[in-house]
Amino acid sequence: MRYCRFQVNDQAHYGLVESVAGRDAIVRILLTSPEEADGDMESLRTRRIEAIPLEDAALLPPVRPSKIVCIGRNYREHAAELGHDVPKEPLIFLKATSALLAPGGTVRRPKISERVDYEGELGIVIGKTCYQPSPDADIRQYILGYTCVNDVTARDLQNKDGQWSRSKGFDTFCPVGPVITDEIDPWAGIGVETRVNGDVRQQGNTRDLIFPLDVVIRHIAQAMTLFPGDLIPSGTPSGVGPLVAGDSVEVTVEGVGTLRNSVADE
Repeated sequence: MRYCRFQVNDQAHYGLVESVAGRDAIVRILLTSPEEADGDMESLRTRRIEAIPLEDAALLPPVRPSKIVCIGRNYREHAAELGHDVPKEPLIFLKATSALLAPGGTVRRPKISERVDYEGELGIVIGKTCYQPSPDADIRQYILGYTCVNDVTARDLQNKDGQWSRSKGFDTFCPVGPVITDEIDPWAGIGVETRVNGDVRQQGNTRDLIFPLDVVIRHIAQAMTLFPGDLIPSGTPSGVGPLVAGDSVEVTVEGVGTLRNSVADE
């Protein structure tokens, strides 16, 4: 299943996405949200609509999380490029939900930062309430699907502050989308790529994650309840770098799609 969130006549809807004549299109509206299903996706009611090409839809962030729980330094080469040791357990931090940005939206570089970086990532979307799962529990049952995330970061403020709430939390610093899908298997290896103005800057694969997704979710859920809709960006590959006004940044996750955003000064 693939779905997006979009706006028509000032109203937000969830829509099922299918291929129509070789193009992705929204073909049904979900009458109950995925978050309300709490893992029972068979209970979702839908209504067929005239197909809307995905590229023509007014897309919104496809998630409405209670929290965004990010994983830092989950690729060895990325830890090395920033001069950090490889963490011994998943390194988690929170990103403000007010940082969410829709596909096609504009990342705003704050006046108080001199360096704003892209960080392309695979995002995990929680579909079922999860808290301290048993050791033998299949973690995949808690996953609704996957999406593209750009964990935009004010790098100079991150280094200055010593903790990451401000540098990661500016408005527009969490582009997400364009869709959520359960049709990929990150454990088998999924490519993650970031391009700036068409030039490839990051290329990674989820096979190279230091901490696989099941380890990440278990670690987070030992401390806090994960609710349906919660978003977990899983870490960025090496190759992070600065964005400037006028740039176009694209994050592509294999089997998900491409998240495109522009960049402007505040």
